[in-house]
Amino acid sequence: MRTVSTRPEISTLAELRASGHRMRTLREEIRENLLAALAAGVDPWPGLHGFGTTVIPQLERALIAGHDVVLLGERGQGKTRLLRTLSGLLDEWSPVIAGSELNEHPYEPITAESITRAATDGDQLPVDWRHRSERYVEKLSTPDTSVADLIGDVDPMRVAEGRRLGDPETIHYGLVPRANRGIVALNELPDLAERIQVALLNVMEERDIQVRGYVLRLPLDVLVVASANPEDYTNRGRIITPLKDRFGAEIRTHYPLALSDEIAVIRQEAHLTAEVPDVLLEILARFTRALRSSSAVNQSSGVSARFAIAGAETIAAAARHRATVRGGGTGGHGDGGQAGADDAVARLVDIEAAVDVLGGKIEFESGEEGREDEILEHLLRTATAQAVREHFAGLDLAPLVDAFDGHRTITTGERVTAEEFLAELPELEDPGLYDEIASRAGANGTSSPGHRAGAIELALEGLFLARELSKESGDGQTVYG
Repeated sequence: MRTVSTRPEISTLAELRASGHRMRTLREEIRENLLAALAAGVDPWPGLHGFGTTVIPQLERALIAGHDVVLLGERGQGKTRLLRTLSGLLDEWSPVIAGSELNEHPYEPITAESITRAATDGDQLPVDWRHRSERYVEKLSTPDTSVADLIGDVDPMRVAEGRRLGDPETIHYGLVPRANRGIVALNELPDLAERIQVALLNVMEERDIQVRGYVLRLPLDVLVVASANPEDYTNRGRIITPLKDRFGAEIRTHYPLALSDEIAVIRQEAHLTAEVPDVLLEILARFTRALRSSSAVNQSSGVSARFAIAGAETIAAAARHRATVRGGGTGGHGDGGQAGADDAVARLVDIEAAVDVLGGKIEFESGEEGREDEILEHLLRTATAQAVREHFAGLDLAPLVDAFDGHRTITTGERVTAEEFLAELPELEDPGLYDEIASRAGANGTSSPGHRAGAIELALEGLFLARELSKESGDGQTVYG
């Protein structure tokens, strides 16, 4: 989170002029701040992964050109997060006429009330300051949004106070005028009724507003940005052609192209209640990517990044649940049976628990009814096999297979602690194999029992998928033999 500096102490127009403050339009401000950040090697887009060579360069060119922008992409591609980072390109503090409805710059009042105040007060015109976070306004475009919400309407209370109906001061301004000298973000723009979209045409082109017959030549200084699903998917509405024409840039977003970016998004966004090893996040990321390429899944609706994020949080919750139940409460022992509850570590068995509750977030093709669980299980096994090959390639696991002599079995599951699992492991002629397995899966010699147990579980699952071991699952337990 960025630190907020102290608000400037300048409080009058005279002091502002004496400080040498230079007024810039919103687009000039964004352009100059972006170019300065790029020249200094500062990343203007913190926390965004996977867009560095695709979406970000397009957006930067659009902002340098001063264009309004619409982002098109399936759900969970980071469109809203990307729009929210735009506020970081604004000056941290910006001067406004104190008390003005439309956040007018003290050098250029635009409403009749502010023009009158500027003429009356002169150099003593009071100045206030707005933080950049206050200059970003976000609106979810719902079908019940009205012109009054976005643009404004006549305020009957002001008329009742005695003002003439033709007096501009009887107008209650909507969200867009009140965002003057700031950024207006409209999420899910096609959901906005077409007649409401028409009301935005003048704002985006002529930069003025019209309210119930009033023609107010207010030179609004706003940047309009929007997000939308591609038109071939959203059946709820569309962006009308004249409005699309007024957006200077239409940018397609996408899901992370690289596995490392997918994992980084999960790690960054998930709020984990227990430790989740990187190898489990890798399996979850591979599983998510497999769903996005599966012909059984409706790809026009997409597989949101929220699927993997919720999956990671569910995996962590399963580990925390096991640590608490088997450890004797929140103040008892952790996943290893002896460590504190804060040492709960997720294992491979917890991924299956996550899939059980996440299936409803996926939209399958119409011909796949009844096969949903089978599809999810197959793709999860595929993702696990890929992770096993990645981490254990070249490692001879034959001694571990030989240790299962046809009678020996080992049990794991959502209620089996790491200590219990490790105690059941067969002895090997080369006990260093277990250390090597743990090391390959990211657990070092000082790792907790939960990390070691998770690594060995992954190796056993890999041997099952390679048909070297058998596996039986049921009642929350899995038996390898």
